Amino acid sequence: MKKLLTRFAGLWLGLMMVAAWTNAAVAAPVDDLIAGAKKEGVIDFYGPSTLGPEGAQAIVTAFNKKHGLNIKVNFTPSGNMTRDTAKIVGLSASGQPPEWDIMVVTDAHHGSLWLRKLHKPFDYASLGVAKERVEYDNGTVSVANQFALPAYNTKLLPAKDVPKTWEDLLDPKWKGKIGVINSTHHWGRLAAGAWGDEKTLDFIKKLSAQKPLLTRAGEMAQRLILGEVLVSATLQDSQLHESKESGAPLAFAEQVSPVISPEYHVGVLKNAAHPNVGHLFVTFMASADVQPVWQKYTGHTSAFVSGTNAYKFAQGKKVLYMKQDQAEKVDKISRQIGKILGFD
Repeated sequence: MKKLLTRFAGLWLGLMMVAAWTNAAVAAPVDDLIAGAKKEGVIDFYGPSTLGPEGAQAIVTAFNKKHGLNIKVNFTPSGNMTRDTAKIVGLSASGQPPEWDIMVVTDAHHGSLWLRKLHKPFDYASLGVAKERVEYDNGTVSVANQFALPAYNTKLLPAKDVPKTWEDLLDPKWKGKIGVINSTHHWGRLAAGAWGDEKTLDFIKKLSAQKPLLTRAGEMAQRLILGEVLVSATLQDSQLHESKESGAPLAFAEQVSPVISPEYHVGVLKNAAHPNVGHLFVTFMASADVQPVWQKYTGHTSAFVSGTNAYKFAQGKKVLYMKQDQAEKVDKISRQIGKILGFD
């Protein structure tokens, strides 16, 4: 009995030591990151224009409060994510450091960076980030979901004419009256997921024959409001959120399926000037604390956080989420689609 108790006590002590070592292993990187962040003192943050400087500052304020820091933020709003992602690729190719520490762009844009090894990876799961939120070989973390569908002006387009399928966009009645935005990765996701290359490229060629108006998402929303186009082949809910705030009558054609869901990912760039702040900030961006800020300023939340608007919207729908193993195909075919439509 005495030997048994001795063995039990030894086992218990061993388990306690393992638990203490595990906690220390998790805590030590946080302490190191905080110490490094204090020295760096600033973060250069590229993110969606819908978030804006006010939204970025709200996130940084909460971040500082959580970690007892006084980090300053330099926020650059996105003008064209495809162009700015290419800018990072170009800077790296010429041996120059990136302009920003972190980028919040879609998973497709981060896929382009990942294919060129332009992230600074970190074991975010070791700091409590759910593994299903971590992508691109520990290079990025999923923050929020966009949804993309055909969109229209409810005051100008009768309910009977609202598209019910993607193929409805090829109806001759839309010729010269349809818009296509430069987010060609929307179609790339269909190619990598539900449709395959052949069907997608055939669809795009027919869509191009509709003589669409080509522009960026923000301008397309204005064209819909003004009635210069009657339907946009895709539009993100970012623009629907903005239009709702201003009272403009834009809506999704919600019967269309599958729903395309680009995810906003955040990651630290290779050779970033402030990597400690960056990794700590990426970890914070994965927390539920950030969701209300994203909702307020961008209209987006994470479909993987129970109870959020995005989570509720996705229920009962067929939604296309992009994964790491699709990045190369989406990157390649999106550029091909851009040429067919006339963006390149």
